[in-house]
Amino acid sequence: MDTKDERADATAAELTKALTRLRARLRSESAPEEMPWTWSQLSTVARLVEEGPSTVSALAQAEHVRRQSMAETLEALRGLGLIVTEQDPNDRRKTLVSASAEGRTLYTKMPTAREAWLAGAMRRLLRPEEQEVLRQAAEIMNRIADAQF
Repeated sequence: MDTKDERADATAAELTKALTRLRARLRSESAPEEMPWTWSQLSTVARLVEEGPSTVSALAQAEHVRRQSMAETLEALRGLGLIVTEQDPNDRRKTLVSASAEGRTLYTKMPTAREAWLAGAMRRLLRPEEQEVLRQAAEIMNRIADAQF
């Protein structure tokens, strides 16, 4: 293995550990009664509000989960009144999922305790240039998450 491969492997291991720790910390920063939704549910509602109606398969692909897992997420969201479904007017065999009025309201409230804690920690601990590095890292991580290879 060459130096570039070793560096990528080491970076991947460190990034995985850091993401796991940060996600656990973010979970602990919101009280259960304050945030009863899962990350998957919040991400799905946000995607529906931002991108508009979608099929279950397209949502599953966009969120990088199995179709069955997305169907379970959507069933929970339907039970909470956060989504609505209708037949696709262009293909009556398909069902389109949209955010309901309640889902749109939730979306407007999504800057939650988790994000507030993280923003506060970043302001207290990081210099502006370090905050910019994290913004760039988030962009890169999203690009990796969306990669098809």
